[in-house]
Amino acid sequence: MLPLLTTVRDNQEQIRQELINSLAKQFSLTDAERNELLPSGKQRKFDNRVGWAATHLVKAKLLISTGRGRLKLTDRGLAELNLNPVLINSIANLFEI
Repeated sequence: MLPLLTTVRDNQEQIRQELINSLAKQFSLTDAERNELLPSGKQRKFDNRVGWAATHLVKAKLLISTGRGRLKLTDRGLAELNLNPVLINSIANLFEI
C-alpha cells in the first residue's frame, strides 16, 4: 500500500489507471506480469491488487475518491507519509476508534 500512497504524494487528483501504469513501471513488471489474469480471467491481477490497496487506503482515510477512478491524498495521508513509514501492510491500526 505504501508505494501507492507515495505515488499519490503530490496531493493532486490522480487517475487510477495512470497510477497503475506508474506502479507497474516502478516495479519493472514485464508485459507477462502486467497481463496476468485473476483465476476468473476477467481482470488483470496487478490492477486488482492496486484497486484493493486503494480501497483500503480510502477506508483508512489516507486517500479520498474524488470521482470514478480518481484518487487524491488526504491531509491524514500526508501526515502518515511525513512519518516516513517503511511499510504499510495493515491498515487496522490506522482506523480511528
